[in-house]
Amino acid sequence: MLFQAGPVVTAAVLAFADWRPPLRIEWVGLDNLAAMVRDPLFWKTLANTATYALGTVIPGLAIGLGLAILLRPAGRGGTILRGAVFLPAVVSGVATALVWGWLLNPRFGLVNAVLGAVGIQGPAWLQDPGWAMPALIGIGIWNVGVNVVVYTAALGTVPRDLLEAAALDGAGAIRRFRHVTFPALTPVTFYLAIVNVIGAFQVFTPTYLLTGGGPEHATLTLALYTYQSAFELGRLGYASALALAMVAIMVAITAAQFRLLGRRVAYLGADS
Repeated sequence: MLFQAGPVVTAAVLAFADWRPPLRIEWVGLDNLAAMVRDPLFWKTLANTATYALGTVIPGLAIGLGLAILLRPAGRGGTILRGAVFLPAVVSGVATALVWGWLLNPRFGLVNAVLGAVGIQGPAWLQDPGWAMPALIGIGIWNVGVNVVVYTAALGTVPRDLLEAAALDGAGAIRRFRHVTFPALTPVTFYLAIVNVIGAFQVFTPTYLLTGGGPEHATLTLALYTYQSAFELGRLGYASALALAMVAIMVAITAAQFRLLGRRVAYLGADS
């Protein structure tokens, strides 16, 4: 109640006020929301966040499922590889961002060194407006360990009798995956899609540490803009309005996912 509900309620109330500490709170009604609609930087951050979400969620689900299928076989080797894939999920986000900052350094980074070895001149990844967002998307996709672990567990729930029946009917591996395995994984895929989209809209650490929202606001996300408005510009009321808008957007996206994708989810054993 103190560290979760309290700040949420306070932010919701401050969204309708203008507060620049240590000045007194002034209630402004819907002025913050009106200013947000007229703010071109808000729409820029919203577009950046949506780009990051599209670039990380769909490939992250596909790569996570592919790695789960490859690493599922039992044995010590499979266990070690699954642990290695999951490791980024438990490493500090700050440490991960700093490592990637070194890897993507245009002068002495490992990525450009490898590209230079094959005759390709690597770009200034995090300093180039055209490459900064793709670089952040690559960092986000790298952290697919949770998807892999969840998919690995879900693969064990696919009914073997259905797979064996499909094989007896002459279905190859691709057709068995398409008509048996993947339909059985749709509940897990639906869940991961919702969780990953919410996580993508809350991305903060890599943008804050590696780019600060630059260059030219190319990587300024909604979460980072909310932080900057509150703690760098001192506009706590406007920042609260941004946070409220972010919550509303995530609720709307989740509702749209339930409406568009929920009916396509096949729950095994559920009554039709």
